Amino acid sequence: MSGKLRFETTRRRLLAGAAAGGAALALPVAGNAIAQEGSKTLGSDPAAPYGIPISAEFPFKKKEMSVLDSSLAYVDEGEGQPVVFLHGNPTSSYLWRNIIPHVSESHRAIAPDLIGMGDSGKPDGDYRFADHARYLDTFLDQLDLNNAILVVHDWGSALGMRYARLNPDRVSGLVFLEAIVPPVLPVASFDDMPGPLADFFRLMHSEKGADMVLNQNFFVEFVLPQMGVVRAMSEAEMDHYRRPFPTPDSRKPVLAWPREVPIEGKPADVVEEVRLNGEWLLSSQIPKLMFYAEPGALMPKPVADYLTANVPNIEARFVGAGSHFLQEDHPHVIGQGVADWLRRI
Repeated sequence: MSGKLRFETTRRRLLAGAAAGGAALALPVAGNAIAQEGSKTLGSDPAAPYGIPISAEFPFKKKEMSVLDSSLAYVDEGEGQPVVFLHGNPTSSYLWRNIIPHVSESHRAIAPDLIGMGDSGKPDGDYRFADHARYLDTFLDQLDLNNAILVVHDWGSALGMRYARLNPDRVSGLVFLEAIVPPVLPVASFDDMPGPLADFFRLMHSEKGADMVLNQNFFVEFVLPQMGVVRAMSEAEMDHYRRPFPTPDSRKPVLAWPREVPIEGKPADVVEEVRLNGEWLLSSQIPKLMFYAEPGALMPKPVADYLTANVPNIEARFVGAGSHFLQEDHPHVIGQGVADWLRRI
């Protein structure tokens, strides 16, 4: 069996296993039930799992940097080796608020808001993957970072892995969770995806999906709190996530992201970037730390097991019950886990 055919067979098996196991790939229909069951695992007070409170406060003053024709807002805390936190859709640096303090005690923690998101500028444009990469690459180059550790999530993972493979002299380690990774993506066909997930992404390409995202703020009001987080989020937290997207026009980046997911060879440029990222992840020798949860979403246990077995120089840590935004359910486990790993590598 050729390497390509073996990889495709493995990818299909893992997708089937994740779907059969009730992974959060099916969360468009099962979110609330999983959240209720997961809350039991977190303990009697889901706002303070393991007895440590999850704060809604954002205790950092953001800086601002002119980048190309706009600007990026970012957190820059602590001193020492840089650790760069990259978020995805529909979040911002706020996602890392409870994790950064664990790292900034010994390292320089940098967390930008991607262009069009958080407090960063919102220039006219399509907000495609290539647009985000252009702004982020310029931002990181202007910071002139060396020996950087990247901590990446969701679309921040695809952007971060791309930067790492193109700048091997600047990046010395990778932490990832709920990331865009092989063998799940790119996916050859909607038919290869679990039914609810295929239905979800077909919806995102339709006029109805556009209306839900642009006019009903679907990703912030439903995907994030109902599908992606186990515990009940507070109004203060939700207000932070709502603030960057008050109007339909401001939500254009949120709609653009699900339409960039590489399915059936489209968008061709994103398919290629994600494919190259996957090859890099499966071959790069830099130290890596992976967090995963049960049931997970992009990275259910079968995918985490595959990566543990096939990615060089990787350490895997299970955090407990979780879906996609693990930073909202397990920030202190993740933050302390990153800090411990940084001390050891």
